[in-house]
Amino acid sequence: MKLKVQLLVCIFTICLMATTNAQEKLQISTAKSEIKWSGEYTFYFGGHNGTISFSEGYFEKTNEVITGGEFIIDMNSIVCDDIDTKDANESLVNHLKDPDFFDVDKFPKATLQITSVEYYDNAQMKIYANLIIKGITKPISFNAEVDYESQQMTTKFKIDRMLWDISYNSKMRDGAISDAIGFEVKLSL
Repeated sequence: MKLKVQLLVCIFTICLMATTNAQEKLQISTAKSEIKWSGEYTFYFGGHNGTISFSEGYFEKTNEVITGGEFIIDMNSIVCDDIDTKDANESLVNHLKDPDFFDVDKFPKATLQITSVEYYDNAQMKIYANLIIKGITKPISFNAEVDYESQQMTTKFKIDRMLWDISYNSKMRDGAISDAIGFEVKLSL
């Protein structure tokens, strides 16, 4: 009888531990989430900006806080917002899909995988992640803010495009584009 009670207590404890440390997947709303991108010229003011869409993604939540996640970006969804002329806009977007930029025919998806999260307080955090572009995986980190009431995370960060072999126009001095690509991201549930 004593062995049965000990066994039941052990099973109850294991079940309790499993529920208190349970991970939950929270799917993002691709319709409400967005990525804004920007690229600037190196030696004079100006550049281009636009958006690109998530095809899917989720946060991992453990003990009521975000601890991980994975987000898939549809590289074919890239658009330019600052060129009004249809032909010029299409020309830039097609060029961004070329091999010396994102090589979208060969790599139609990019991925961001959250590997760990450091919390400064309840809403401010530093995220460590792997970013996969053109089949190249590099670690990145950035600060983010979570609003649990609106179920939204926002962040801004830049990457060095050369680390992912996005090499267009990097050697030209006149009209060269910056090696930095800026991103402003909103993830919504």
